Amino acid sequence: MSRILFSGMVLLTMANLMQAADVVVPDVVLGIHGGIGVDKKEMTPELEKEVRAGLKSALEAGHAKLKAGGTSLDAVEAAIRIMEDLPAFNAGKGAVFTNAGTNELDASIMEGKSKKAGAMAGVMTVKNPISGARAVMEKSKHVLLIGPGADAFAKKQGLEIVDPSYFATEPRRKAIEEIWKREAEARKQSSTEPGPALPRKKSEYGTVGAVSLDADGNLAAGTSTGGMTNKMAGRVGDSPIIGAGTYADNEAGAISCTGHGEFFIRYAVSHEIVAQMKYRGLSAADAADDVINRQLKNAGGEGAAIVLDRSGRFTAAYNSEGLYRACITRDGKISVRVYEN
Repeated sequence: MSRILFSGMVLLTMANLMQAADVVVPDVVLGIHGGIGVDKKEMTPELEKEVRAGLKSALEAGHAKLKAGGTSLDAVEAAIRIMEDLPAFNAGKGAVFTNAGTNELDASIMEGKSKKAGAMAGVMTVKNPISGARAVMEKSKHVLLIGPGADAFAKKQGLEIVDPSYFATEPRRKAIEEIWKREAEARKQSSTEPGPALPRKKSEYGTVGAVSLDADGNLAAGTSTGGMTNKMAGRVGDSPIIGAGTYADNEAGAISCTGHGEFFIRYAVSHEIVAQMKYRGLSAADAADDVINRQLKNAGGEGAAIVLDRSGRFTAAYNSEGLYRACITRDGKISVRVYEN
């Protein structure tokens, strides 16, 4: 008989939760995601082909690092850098626009042995923010740097710096202009000016991330994003927040999240998944389902998490139509999924 879970006035059975569970893939050394993606009705064959090819390329880059004797951190950074360079994803080139018409990028990285971590938020000139996050972790005494200070630090460390216009793409520009037009029309109908519109389409927000387990048994996780379309300039979501969008703990697992960041911060989603694994003894699949498909969903938050546990089992949980995700096993077998479970 299924156990009933209570949350306010919402009742969910364990059977309902398990229906949302993703496939668990064993012996995985690297798992990635490219965000919850666009609404299925908006997915074109061309975009799907681009997304799947991008995920595969990211996996191959990360796996190459591991095969060469690299660490889980190396694999995470390499995989995310590929996705940051691809306009199909909302990270790096192709990042969404703020309400001020700028592209502001966030990223974080963490390793599970000593729990060292680094992050950057609101950077505008760092070509690969995930490398900036790693530089913060390894070459500063801090965890999180923001804005111009973070940009300056990255430049001092010799990271590739680009003009802010590098990140802008025409599809993202059209998306923000559509929202601005919608807001202007709303202002005409009301004497009270509305604040920045919350996203109404999956295509208006997104993230990329990676989780890895190396030959020494060390886990790592990383996340990178352009944030939410039409976000206030200066807004920071969950992606650069350790314990919200990113977390790694060798005693449990590595997690990277994507979705409506404010909810992920409030519910400390990535740390909550780890805590359920460590202290309740839940599997990665059950812990992720409980947090994403019960706690977060009941609160009205949409999003997803990928999880790689300390034994190499990879899974995901999402309360949206789909999730761009992929993984590669120790022997090089690749699995790429978009809407399918």
